[in-house]
Amino acid sequence: MNQTISKILITTALVSSICSAAESANESTFKLTGNVQAQAIKSLYDNDADNTLDNSFLRANIGAKYNSENLSAVINLRIFSPAFGNTIEGKNYDKISADTYYANYKWDTEYGKFNVQFGRFRTDWSVGGNFGTYVDVALNKRGFLARDYQHDAIAFGHENGISTFNALLGTYDAKFNTGYIRLEETLKFGDAKVSAAYRVNALDPIQHTAQVTHRVAGRASYYFQKNFGLYGEVALIATGDEENLKAANAIKPEYAQDSRYIPFFVGLEIPTAGFLSNLYAELEYLSNRDELQAGADGIAWTVSFIKKINDYSKIQVNVYSEKKASDVALAARFTASLK
Repeated sequence: MNQTISKILITTALVSSICSAAESANESTFKLTGNVQAQAIKSLYDNDADNTLDNSFLRANIGAKYNSENLSAVINLRIFSPAFGNTIEGKNYDKISADTYYANYKWDTEYGKFNVQFGRFRTDWSVGGNFGTYVDVALNKRGFLARDYQHDAIAFGHENGISTFNALLGTYDAKFNTGYIRLEETLKFGDAKVSAAYRVNALDPIQHTAQVTHRVAGRASYYFQKNFGLYGEVALIATGDEENLKAANAIKPEYAQDSRYIPFFVGLEIPTAGFLSNLYAELEYLSNRDELQAGADGIAWTVSFIKKINDYSKIQVNVYSEKKASDVALAARFTASLK
C-alpha cells in the first residue's frame, strides 16, 4: 500500500510539472487521456472450472500527455472498482495504481537525437502482445495480452540515421538497490528492422547475495506492404550456479540456478483488405517449458483479431492455447477511449 501511495504522489508531481510546462510553451501540446476497458476470457476445453467466464475485469485508465520539442511526458492512472477486493480495515475501496508515468527530455543535435527518460514506462518489443520480449517478461507469463511490461527506470537514448540505441537502469522495488541493466540497439533498413538486446541483473549482487541471469535476445521484422509482414524473436536466457543462496539477504534468482532456455517465436501479420485493422498469427516454442509451468507444452500459439470501430473504440479478440497446444481459450478486450 505504501508503495502504491508513493507512486501516486510521484504521478501527482508529474501532473503538476506537465501542466506548468504546457502553460509556458506556445508550441507544445497538452491533452487529457483516458479509456474504459472491458475484458473477458473463456476456456473452450474442460478445465474443471464452472461453466462461466474464467476471468473478466472492467477498469478505467485516466491521465495526461504533454509533448514539445524538448520534453514529452505521460501519466496514466489505472482504476479498478471495489469489487476487485482492495480491502482496508474490512472495507472495499477502489484500487488506483500509477500504471505509467515518465518524463522524457530530448535534444536534437548535429550528432543525432539524444534523450534521457525517467519514471515508469514500457520498453517491450511486442507486436501482437502475446509472445516475445524475452529480455524482460518471465517465460512462464503467457496468455492473452500478457506481454505488457513496465520498468521503474532511468534510460538514455541516441538516434542517428538507421541506428537507435537505448541504455536502461531498471529496478524492481523503486529503491535502486536491486535491479538490472538493459542495453538495446535497433537498426532500420527500409521496411526491415533488426534489434538486439542484453539484460543482466547487475544491481542485485552489489548489496545482496544473488545469482546473475544473463538475457540476450534478437528480433527482426520485414513488411512487404502495410499490414503484411513477418516478425520474430529468439533469445538465450542463462542463469549461473556460483552463489550459495542460503544467506538471509539472498535474492531469489529469476530462473533456477544453472538453467538455460532458448525461446523463440515467429509471427505473421495478414492483410484483410480493410475488414480488420490487424490480424496476427504467432507460434512460440520453448523446450522444457514444463519446468516453468507444470504440464505445459513446448509449443504455444495465438491468433489475434483487432478491429478499430471508430476514432474512439477498438476491440481485440484472441484465440490461443493455454498450457497445452490443444487447450484452446477465447479472450476479448473492448476499449473505449477519449479522443
